[in-house]
Amino acid sequence: MDSQILLKALTDKNLITQEVSEKILRESFLSQKSVEEIIFNKRLVDDSEVAKAKSQVLKVPFKQFKAETIGKDILQYISEETARTYKVVPLSKTNDMLVVGMVNPDDQKAQDALKFTAKQLQINLGIFLISYGDYDAILKKYSPFKDEVDQAVKSVKNIKSAPREKIVQLEEKVSVTEDAPIIKIVASTLKEAVSQGASDIHFEPEKLFFRIRFRIDGDLQEVAELPAELQQPIISRIKVMANLKIDETRIPQDGRFKSTVFGRDIDFRVATFPTPMGEKVAIRVLDSSVGLRSLDDLGFSPENSSLIKEAIEKPYGMVLVTGPTGSGKSTTLYALLQILNKIGVNIVSLEDPVEYYMDGINQSQVKPEIGYDFAAGLRQILRQDPDIIMVGEIRDNETASLAVHAALTGHIVLSTLHTNNAAGVIPRLQDMKVDSFLIPSALNLVVSQRLVSRLCDKCKQAEPASAPVAEIIKKEIDKLPETIKATVKFKDNFMVYKPVGCPACKGKGVVGRIGIFEILRMTKELEKIINSGSTEDKIMAEEQRQGMVTLRQDGILKALNGIVGIDEILRETSEE
Repeated sequence: MDSQILLKALTDKNLITQEVSEKILRESFLSQKSVEEIIFNKRLVDDSEVAKAKSQVLKVPFKQFKAETIGKDILQYISEETARTYKVVPLSKTNDMLVVGMVNPDDQKAQDALKFTAKQLQINLGIFLISYGDYDAILKKYSPFKDEVDQAVKSVKNIKSAPREKIVQLEEKVSVTEDAPIIKIVASTLKEAVSQGASDIHFEPEKLFFRIRFRIDGDLQEVAELPAELQQPIISRIKVMANLKIDETRIPQDGRFKSTVFGRDIDFRVATFPTPMGEKVAIRVLDSSVGLRSLDDLGFSPENSSLIKEAIEKPYGMVLVTGPTGSGKSTTLYALLQILNKIGVNIVSLEDPVEYYMDGINQSQVKPEIGYDFAAGLRQILRQDPDIIMVGEIRDNETASLAVHAALTGHIVLSTLHTNNAAGVIPRLQDMKVDSFLIPSALNLVVSQRLVSRLCDKCKQAEPASAPVAEIIKKEIDKLPETIKATVKFKDNFMVYKPVGCPACKGKGVVGRIGIFEILRMTKELEKIINSGSTEDKIMAEEQRQGMVTLRQDGILKALNGIVGIDEILRETSEE
């Protein structure tokens, strides 16, 4: 199907703007990727909506399905090579009919390949148009992780039990060899991590075995236990990939490498760490297609989204995102950059590291070990004629001072701080020796956030809140502005939802994570508080006057709407 026809159909349905359409078309031409792949990887539009639009244009019936319903026995009818080449996957089979899903049902070569398959099997074909996302999910089922790793472990030759403390021979020659099974284990592990949406991979030496764990949705899950003897060759393979010193095991090392997994460019950030049992390796998985999201995807309410957009539309000033490590601050910054990223502005970022590469933005990674830190980078950035500056984190007094002065001299500055809540940002800046009288002029907005687990829509169950929980909910709801209070689902008999577990969520009861947020605006009243000697209590009183929805209140609203569990909200906001 012609790319321009599909993009026009999406534009006509108001699923994308004309500007976004032109960007997609340009990127498709430069990268030689289909527009559907680009839309899916960047999560620009729900891919089922793209498929529906395409179905209407091509007059081919659209079918939506879940990858978990496709058994391994079905996959045998279309090879992985054919599936990848022609973007076609099997969906079901009866005695005389093979039903397949095609991303491009108008592709003549794909049609010919299917006719050849049907002729070989002596069977009829049923064809549906499917979304790129459903096709991508089926592809992953062709390479089951545990089977591959088990087979690779069995094929490793000459595994010998050996003590962890090596007995050194004086004339021993040091050599590193990489057998194909070791390469297979590492490759399969990386692919499985990407497939499951893991943010981190941990390779951990234990006394009796070598453990692999994935961090998924904030929690570590064990995925494999391998023989202890495989620790050294697996770690060596990872070191080779990350260009680290194989023979240096006494000190930590950092490196990174990039690879294409399931057609997506993935960055892997590697960090080694010496332990008594041997080297441990942690790998951060940076998948740009997952990391770049809109404000709505992140969980911002319409009211909070409006406040943010209003703040970044100002000609200058700081927008600071705050929260603990792992609360999604960088992801929020990238969402803001996507809104600001237009041809007419020069955006320059300082990051440690550059987690997601974005077209149209000049991204730079700091290297403190050679003196190129955030402060040094900020001084250089101002010579690059920037309109918008993104600083990964304000860590020290000098960076804070430079960021404030950049905001005061006509730049939009985006950055992060480590504080527990929005009210803590102003005292933190004062602690970093920023003059109080400069803060009101420089600071536009503060966003504080946490990440919590999103309940699985397929299996969550509603239940009345217990008396103590209902009392907390009522107390927080009563403090909300009247406009927001009017939207609350239950007025007295509060219904909350609990996770259950089903095949769709793999028994966990939750799927992914979502943010809870609070936003503090700079106002004339807040300026007076800062100039007269601010305290956190005074700032929190101003938050209430502004009608700010707190982290706990935002979480409770999401809990009443069945998006998150109430217990986690109360636990995560216990100090608020």
